[in-house]
Amino acid sequence: MDLMKNVVLSAVNLHKSYAGTLALKDVSIELREGEFVALLGPNGAGKSTLMQILTGLFSADAGEVTVLGYDLRKNAASALAEIGVVLQQPSLDIALSVNANLMFHARLHGLDRADAQQRINDGLVDIGLQDAAQSVVRSLSGGNRRKVELLRAMLHRPSLLLMDEASVGLDIVSRQQLLLTVQRLQQRDGVAVLWTTHLAEEIPFANRVIILRDGLKRFDDSLRMLYAQTAQTEPEAAFLHILDNATPCTSKTDFQ
Repeated sequence: MDLMKNVVLSAVNLHKSYAGTLALKDVSIELREGEFVALLGPNGAGKSTLMQILTGLFSADAGEVTVLGYDLRKNAASALAEIGVVLQQPSLDIALSVNANLMFHARLHGLDRADAQQRINDGLVDIGLQDAAQSVVRSLSGGNRRKVELLRAMLHRPSLLLMDEASVGLDIVSRQQLLLTVQRLQQRDGVAVLWTTHLAEEIPFANRVIILRDGLKRFDDSLRMLYAQTAQTEPEAAFLHILDNATPCTSKTDFQ
């Protein structure tokens, strides 16, 4: 981690329960400018709950979230303006064209039509879909729909990109292309990326890995340290070792 870079996301001591069932317990995470963090965990680990809190869909029972210093409870509009989100469930209107979907989102964020169209045109070139602007979304492959959702999430130029299991349902090639596209945005534009997944093979793209299980943070450090701590050399084996053996990680780990 480059400690000289700005903190984009700070979530401190988050707790959340549903009808008495613990979903998150004392979870703290931090992302800095240009950092790609993979959030890994099995089903029921608390990943979705954490993402729902970070996107403002639900409030934590305790703890606080700030985005570029804006408190998500007290100044939600400013905090959410700095966040781009790609959800697990597809959210494009498949009956509309790619351009119409993107323009609708841009206008919701207050962009004037000319500026929005220029950003859309440039973005489509950037993701290799410049010839698909007038294509109806239902005609696109699953991988290309995800690219359009990614472009939509970035149109208002957020500082934080939340990818909530966005690779679910994609084939290996499409998943790889999506990861590479996100990584390029992170490196080129300095966007902080939180990528949630249950697929261990996706974590080598990350600068840092966070592992949740049963609502607790079990690991928070670099992939190199994950291998060193587990005496493993493959992502899946290291992930399974943490799930089977790690005690809760209650304090933030500093690393280089």
